[in-house]
Amino acid sequence: MNLQKVFPPESIILNLESTEKEELFEEMLQNICSRLPSVNRDEARKALLAREAKMSTGILPGVAVPHGSIDTVKTVTGAIGISRKGIDYDAMDGKPVHYVFMLLGNSSDNASHLETLRRIAILLINPAFVSKLADASSSGDIWDMLGDGENYMES
Repeated sequence: MNLQKVFPPESIILNLESTEKEELFEEMLQNICSRLPSVNRDEARKALLAREAKMSTGILPGVAVPHGSIDTVKTVTGAIGISRKGIDYDAMDGKPVHYVFMLLGNSSDNASHLETLRRIAILLINPAFVSKLADASSSGDIWDMLGDGENYMES
């Protein structure tokens, strides 16, 4: 699953306004649902919150990857958000989250969902990638970074 297809430029929010997790989910779901009207917003919110109830997806310093599976998504899709202020996320390290990769997959296609999570994880464990996120000045910059990351994974 190519990350540039999962996260098109219009799915990238450079200046998140949210300061709390549930508010963040609403802001990012607004982006996804405006691009993909077939996505059931309530179903998506419930799936994300159910996943968070199991364990926080704020798993890396400053980074969260909220994700869930629902029936109204045809293929894996998502949104990327950057918060300059930080979001109170109940992250594992107790610190605010600044970079969010929200992912929604189809309930009947766990393989694609997991493969996309794997690809995101490969990018996020690279400190240089996360550092570049902080310096990105446009959604195009981040989209290009995803493409560069894909090229790295393919080689």
